This record gives sequence, structure tokens and C-alpha cells, in this order.
Amino acid sequence: MILPRELPLSPYVTKAEVAGAGFINFTLTPAARTAVVGTVLAAGHAFGRGAARSGKMARRLQVEFVSANPTGPLHVGHGRGAAYGASLASLLAFAGFEVTREYYVNDAGRQMDILAVSAWLRYLELFDEPVPFPPNAYQGGYVREMAEQVKLAHGDRYVHPAEAVLACVPPHGEGDEDLEARLDGLILAGKDLLGEDWLYIHGHVLNEQLTDCRADLEEFGVHFDVWFSERSLYETGMVARAVATLEKSGHIYLQDGAKWFNSTAFGDEKDRVVQRDNGLYTYFASDIAYHLNKFERGFDKVIDVWGADHHGYIPRVKGALSAFGANADRLDVTLVQFVSLFRDGHKVSMSTRSGEYVTLRQLRAEVGNDACRFFYMLRKCDQALDFDLDLAKSESNDNPVYYVQYAHARICSVLAQWDGDQATLAQADLAPLQHEREFALCARLAEFPELIQSAARDYAPHALAFYLKDLAGDFHSWYNAERLLVDDAPTRLARLALALATRQVLQNGLSLLGVSQPVSM
Repeated sequence: MILPRELPLSPYVTKAEVAGAGFINFTLTPAARTAVVGTVLAAGHAFGRGAARSGKMARRLQVEFVSANPTGPLHVGHGRGAAYGASLASLLAFAGFEVTREYYVNDAGRQMDILAVSAWLRYLELFDEPVPFPPNAYQGGYVREMAEQVKLAHGDRYVHPAEAVLACVPPHGEGDEDLEARLDGLILAGKDLLGEDWLYIHGHVLNEQLTDCRADLEEFGVHFDVWFSERSLYETGMVARAVATLEKSGHIYLQDGAKWFNSTAFGDEKDRVVQRDNGLYTYFASDIAYHLNKFERGFDKVIDVWGADHHGYIPRVKGALSAFGANADRLDVTLVQFVSLFRDGHKVSMSTRSGEYVTLRQLRAEVGNDACRFFYMLRKCDQALDFDLDLAKSESNDNPVYYVQYAHARICSVLAQWDGDQATLAQADLAPLQHEREFALCARLAEFPELIQSAARDYAPHALAFYLKDLAGDFHSWYNAERLLVDDAPTRLARLALALATRQVLQNGLSLLGVSQPVSM
């Protein structure tokens, strides 16, 4: 018996034939191959959207990303995390999940104290009370700007003699430990001399940098549902409660006056301090309290987007969740690798110690939001990215974002020349679509819903960028080979319907990546 002979007849298949041992080739009818055009036009912006999860399939997801310390402008590395996290969240929502986008504001701890004392020292300089500025303090021009703002608003209210400041500071040394001790001494001097006024300095620099960060991200098309304050973890007692819970369950031990979490029992390379001998909690203590809080808010899955230099944090945070009795598999961490900028074939210096690093705002001003968002998606997030500034600004087919947007603009131009009722194209007879390039373009359109689901499952928005490049390539190939506005009316309408469906999928995909869809270029 030959199996193809026994198969039932189908209106979608013209023939079925054996193609070697264990394989059968099915040849689809032209109508089956082009049916996706009608499907796309009927669904419109919803084409590719997954059904909302319900019942046991309900999936409330939280995506936490960027979460940069508000101690200075966002740099190009933060930009990659922002583009990736925003695209991932949009992709997951489009795939049918309920998604919360969250930014964790590190508004407590030593880094904010360093920024505050940096601004205060620059403020003292404005009143001829200079204190040698620490090389490990924040160096950027934005620190001087904040100092000038304080002077303009409050005059000399926060001035203290340099001698009084230096009296609180250990002697200057050459080693890293001496530099850190000196910086801590300056922070203590500021707190002691200013008293309650220290809170103003601290609050001013925090608000300035957080406001700048929010504005930068909003301009980049990156939005958050929740801005979660680290400080609130301390003010509400969540950090103390988290440590006490671990201690009660036997996962904390005392050593040299400090409290340690036995994270090696959960696969970490060494145990971690959660509370120092002076009673202060560590960053790790607030991290575990924050993640416990996420789970207590009822998210089915928590997705953290971290910089690649935080890979060592994964086992300790997951270990703490396991120690709480939570399912650590509900936490997924994606790591975003570093970005290198290239101009004229040469790597652009991005020094951070001097405070003169390339900011996200500068990058956006040079190449535009669209190029930033798309170029950040041209590599998997766990691969290092070489960002070619010259290519990103070029108007050529070698520029991937230009290539994709040009496909969209071309379709808009053709439809404008036609000047017909686009709504009628949904009912166009597609029988005139007979060429292989047309079938290939239809096949690419049909891939979109499955692509959305697989990219969402794998946390891989870069796959969408690759797909859009391929879709644009299929369209350009067809456009260059065939006229769309031909004299034969049925052929013209069929081709315009295919073009309109292509534009719709380009719009759906580009919007998920935060990239605009120009009507002319």
C-alpha cells in the first residue's frame, strides 16, 4: 500500500508524493499559499497576537530592566538593556501574557551617598572652600551642574570650612582601600556637618538624576508601570523581615559579628554577608527582600534583565528564594552583554572613571531613536554588540533599519499612487498571485504568529528583528521584479492586497521593537 493514495482529498493540497524513505511531500494549492493575505487584512494590528492566558494558563509576568543607579546619565550600555527589556515586555504582552514593566530605583546605600558628597564638594569649591576631590567620586560635568543648582537655590547655606571637612577624613593613601576609606570619611563629614541638611543634598541629587533618567527613557520610547524604591524596603521593614525569616529557618549564621547567608548550600561559590557587624544591611540583603516582595505580589514569572557583570548574582538570589521556600525556577535572569561603539572603523572610547562616557542621549541625538532601538536588537542579548555609528546613519540597503523602514515607505507610496479604498482589498481575489516571489512573501507573512510565540518563549526579541529584515528582503525582491500598479485590474488588486498585508506585518513587528513606520523616506 502506498500511503499518499490513502490520504483523503483536500482543497488545500494538489498532490502528495513519496520523497524518500519516511517522507511525503505535499504541494499546496495557490489558494492555500495566499490565504494568509486575507487573514492578515482581517486581523489588522491584531495579526500575530496570542490569545490572552486564562484559568490555569494565566501568566502574570514582571519584567524588571534597566534599574541603573540614579547616579548619572544613562550610558549606551544602559540603552541596550532598555531596548531589550522594552521589546521583550512588548513581545510577551503581544503573545498573550499580562506584563508589568518595572524599574528598581537604587535610592538607598553608598552609591547615592557618594553622589551626594560629590555634589557637595563641588558646591564648596564654588565658595572657595575646595577639598581635594576623590578620584573615586563622581567626576562628570553633571555633578558641577547640580552643585550650581544648590548654590542658586540656597546660597551659602551648606558651606562649611574645608578644614572642618578634612578633619573628619583619614590621611590620603595610595591603595584602593585607602581611597575608599577617605571617601567614606568625606561622606561621614557631610552627614555630621550638615545634619538634617544632608537629606536635602541627598534628595536633590537623587531627584535630579532620577528625573533625567525618566525623561531619557520616555524620549527613547521606554515606559514603566512601576518605579520601585529600594529605600521603601528599609522603611517598611521588608529587609529586616527577610533576614529574620532566613535566620529563623536556619540559613543564617554569625561570624565575626556579621550575619551570613549560607548561599553555598544553594550552589553559590561562597557564603554572603547580609548584615555587617555594625548592624547595616548589605546590598544583597535588600536584593533578596526585593525579590521576595516580587513573589509576594503574585507574579507567576519574574524576569530580571541584568548587565553581564552581574552573572555571579544569579545563584545567590535564586538560593535565597529557595531558602524562603519559593520556587526559584519562577525567576529567570537574562544577561545583556556590553556595547562597543565604532566610528570610521575605530572603536570609540567610553571611559567611565573620567565621567566622559558616551550617554544614551548622545547616541540617540547622533543616530536617532529608530536606529538605536533596531541596532540594539541585531544580536542576542548575551552576545557582545559592535554598534557601527556610520552604518546606523547611512541611507542605504546595508543599514538594516533603513532597509526595513524603506519597505514600509515603499508600500505607502504605492498605495497613495493607487488612491483607492484600502478596505476593499480584504475582499480582493488572490488568484492572480502566481509567481514564486509572491508565494515566498506569503509564506513569510504566515510565519509571523509562530515567530511571535517562539520569540516570546525564548525571550528573544532579536529574532523579530531578523524576521523583519527577511520580510523586507522578500518584499523588495518582489517589488523590483514585478509592477504592482499594472493595467489588469484583478492582478493590480491582488498585488496591492499582498502589499497591504506586508505593510501590516511590518507595522506590527516594528511597533513591538519601538521603531517607527515612516510613510515616506
